Amino acid sequence: MTAHGHNRVRILIADDHELMRHGLRSMLAIRPEWEVCGEAVDGRDAIEKTKLLRPDILILDITMPDISGLDVARVVSRDIPDTQVLILSQHEESDMRPHALEAGARGYVSKGEAGRQLLTAIESLVDRTSRAGQSR
Repeated sequence: MTAHGHNRVRILIADDHELMRHGLRSMLAIRPEWEVCGEAVDGRDAIEKTKLLRPDILILDITMPDISGLDVARVVSRDIPDTQVLILSQHEESDMRPHALEAGARGYVSKGEAGRQLLTAIESLVDRTSRAGQSR
């Protein structure tokens, strides 16, 4: 059971590129225990949908219109702490990872490595959520 009381892990995808959102949705569909509960097209939309949908994991791009992904991560980690933020960005990990973690993200994957690292990163967050739920 997840931190929000669901049997399936609920994931919200926030990226301003439609092709990226659809590609991520397809990639995540191979895991029947994961459910993409929504998509957001910009930073403001990401905050609103996270508050409304209460996903377990928010996959979040850094460079988005309206509100940056780092600012979204700050708001989500402060206001919706049960939602874990995973940054998926075109920026080099060495440049942006420290800023993302400081903003409240629990993980960082560069888009260039997504094919190899994204599923593993999500599994790691799910494991952390499961362990946290068991210790409550």
